Amino acid sequence: MWTDFLLLMKQEMALVVIIFFLLILKLGKDRSNESYLKIVNGLLLLNLIFGFISNRDGVLFNEMFRNNGLMVLEKNILNLGMLIISLQSWSWLKGHKHTPEFYMLLLSTMLGMFFMISGGNLLMFYLGLELSTIPLAAAANFDLTKRRSSEAAMKLIFSSAFASALLLFGISMIYGTTGTLTFSQLPQHITGDPLQLFAFILMLAGFGFKISVVPFHLWTADVYEGAPVAVTSFLSVISKGAVLFVFVSVLYTVFRPIAGVWYLMFFILSLLTIFVGNLFAIRQNNFKRFLAFSSIAQIGFILIGIGGSSPEGMSAVVYFVLIYVFSNLAAFGVVSVVSAATGKESISDYKGFYKTNPVLSWMLTIALFSLAGVPPTAGFFGKYFLLFAGAAKGNYWLISIAALNLVISFYYYLRIVKAIFMASNAEPIEKITIPLFPRLALYACMVGVIVVGFVSWIYEYIHSLSYGLQ
Repeated sequence: MWTDFLLLMKQEMALVVIIFFLLILKLGKDRSNESYLKIVNGLLLLNLIFGFISNRDGVLFNEMFRNNGLMVLEKNILNLGMLIISLQSWSWLKGHKHTPEFYMLLLSTMLGMFFMISGGNLLMFYLGLELSTIPLAAAANFDLTKRRSSEAAMKLIFSSAFASALLLFGISMIYGTTGTLTFSQLPQHITGDPLQLFAFILMLAGFGFKISVVPFHLWTADVYEGAPVAVTSFLSVISKGAVLFVFVSVLYTVFRPIAGVWYLMFFILSLLTIFVGNLFAIRQNNFKRFLAFSSIAQIGFILIGIGGSSPEGMSAVVYFVLIYVFSNLAAFGVVSVVSAATGKESISDYKGFYKTNPVLSWMLTIALFSLAGVPPTAGFFGKYFLLFAGAAKGNYWLISIAALNLVISFYYYLRIVKAIFMASNAEPIEKITIPLFPRLALYACMVGVIVVGFVSWIYEYIHSLSYGLQ
C-alpha cells in the first residue's frame, strides 16, 4: 500500500520535499542569493530526472487521484519548463531580497497543477486549481516597488476568482444532474439535457479564462506586462500548459457524449481567438504584451486540434505544449536577459539589436520563427499536427481560415526580425554579457526548437500514450 502510494504520488511528494527543504534553508543561516540559486537549480534538475524513474499507473483514494504514462509525461514537461524559467531568472533573482519566497510560491503553484492533472474527480481538480492560482497571484506582485506589478496581481486574482466561481457553479450543476463527480462514472450520466449543457458552458467559460480564449482574454496582456518576466514566462507556458492538459482530459472523458455540441462551440471560439490574437499582436510595442497576444493566437490553434476529438487531438496538444515550452521560453529568455541588464522591454528598443548582440538576435529570431510556424523549426510541426487533428472532422473551411491566419501571423513576427536586423538605431542596446545559467537555458531552448520537430519518436511516443487512453 505504501509502495503504491509513494510511486503513484512520487512527483507530488518530490515537490513537497523541495518546498520544505527550501523553507528550512530560509529559516537557517543567511546565505547569498547566488548560492541559494545554485542549490535550487540543482534540486529542480534532480526533480526533472526523478520524474522519469520508476513510474506506475494506478488510482488512489477511491479514484480521487490517478496516474498514468501520459500524466507523468505532462508533469515532466512542466518540470522542464520550470527548470528553464529558473535558469533564465538568474540575473533578476540574484539581486532580489525575497528569492526563497519566489520559489516557494511557484513550486506551490506547480504542486496544485500536478494535483489538477492527476485528479480523477472534479472536486480534486478544483482543489488543485485553487492551490495553483493563489500563490501565482502573489508571484505576479513580486516586483514589490513597481505599481504595475501590484496592478497585475490584482487583475489576475479578480479574473481567477471569477473563473473559479464559474467553474465551481458548473461543477455543482453537473453533480446535481448526475449524482457523481468521478471522471470514470460521469460519461454514462451525461445526456446533453439543457441543464447539463448550461453547466458545460459555465465550465467552458471558466477554462476559457484560464487559457485566455477570446472573449475571456481581457486580463492577459495587462497581467503579462505588469508581472516580472519570470512570472510572465510561467503564466504563458506552465500555467496554460497545465490547464490545457486538464481541459483536454475533461473534454475527452467526461464530456465525450456531447462532443458534437462542444465541437460547434470550438469552431467559433478558435476562429475568434486566432483572429483577435493576431489583430492585437500587430499593434503592440511592449514585448511582453506582444507575446501575450501571440499566446492567445496560439491557443486558437490548440482549440482546433482539440476539436478533432481523437487520440491525434490529445497527442497534438501535448506535443505542441512541449514545443511551446522551448519556443516561448526562448523568446522570454532573451527578453529576460535584456530586461535584467538594461530595463528595456519595448520592441522599438530592439532596432539594430543584431549589431551589438548577434547571438541573442539569432536566438530570438529562431524562437519567433518557431512561434510563427516557419519550417524547419519545431513550431511548424506542432501546428501541422494540430491542424491535422482538427481536419479529422472534415471541416476544411476551418483549416483553410486557420492557415490564412498563419500567413497574417508571419507579418508581426517578421516585423520584429526586421527591426533586429535591418532597422537603424542611433543608440542600440549595448552588448550584453549572458550569465552561465541563462545561457544554458537559452541553448537548451534552441536545441528543443530545432531538434524536437525532426525526432519523430517523440510524437510517436506521445501518440502511443494518448491512444492507449481512448
